[in-house]
Amino acid sequence: MVDIPDGRAGIDAGLVQRLLARQFPRWAGLPVTPVEVDGWDNRTYRLGDDMTVRLPTAEGYAPAVEKEHRWLPVLAPSMPVPVPVPLALGAPGEGYPFPWSVRRWLDGRTASPERVGDLVAFALSVADFIRALRRVDADGGPAAGAHSFYRGAPPGHYDDGTRHALAVLEGRVDVARAAAVWEDALRAPAWSGPPVWFHGDIAHGNLLVDDSGKLTAVIDFGTSGVGDPACDLVIAYTMFSGESREAFREAVGLDDATWTRARGWALWKALITLAGATGPERSDVQRHVVEEVLEDAP
Repeated sequence: MVDIPDGRAGIDAGLVQRLLARQFPRWAGLPVTPVEVDGWDNRTYRLGDDMTVRLPTAEGYAPAVEKEHRWLPVLAPSMPVPVPVPLALGAPGEGYPFPWSVRRWLDGRTASPERVGDLVAFALSVADFIRALRRVDADGGPAAGAHSFYRGAPPGHYDDGTRHALAVLEGRVDVARAAAVWEDALRAPAWSGPPVWFHGDIAHGNLLVDDSGKLTAVIDFGTSGVGDPACDLVIAYTMFSGESREAFREAVGLDDATWTRARGWALWKALITLAGATGPERSDVQRHVVEEVLEDAP
């Protein structure tokens, strides 16, 4: 059994057990164990065999709890694969200051090229999910903003951070070329259609696969909302390349301006992560993303 560290952000299994005992005593006797792959915005625990408990690690992530509780049941019926099913909404307590949630457990392992095998087929499945999400009625949905960390909004919100990262990375990446790609993203026409649903973090860690590498679920809708879907194309540069990227691009059905903004989104995230990276492995990953974006740009 994997020994998974516990206690990040002041959250541990004991806190989860105390919260459950006070607010949802029907589940208080079930085992609480950290999940093997834990995100940054939230701590996630497996509750018994069939549930998870998800707790934000900081105030900025807390708005996602009620948003997901409200909207995941609306989105789920239209999705081609399962998404998290909210079961209960927890309140602050036991010294923990934020809302938290209990959800249905979803089977699967996080996606990776090694686990997927057929990246073209996988890319088509991801594109199918994004198209289905865009088709959901967006009326009344949460407009892009602080709750989505401005995913779904124009990329210009991150201009200062991007330019700072470019200054820090002088000599480590092709700063002139990267700056030109970023400028193209800022100048690209805005999303011309009506606002649509976006996930906000279509990344391999939020895509679950079975033993055959087939997409089985999409998780973590914390940065989801209604606006510009360009941010959902970033996986084209973080996981796909060559034939799989082209298959994804054709299947997802979005125009050139949206792809120009998508390159900006991918570049922003890779640059700021690379600028703050402390280890060679993480640096290599982000440098590769930067190179993929620059090679793809016209």
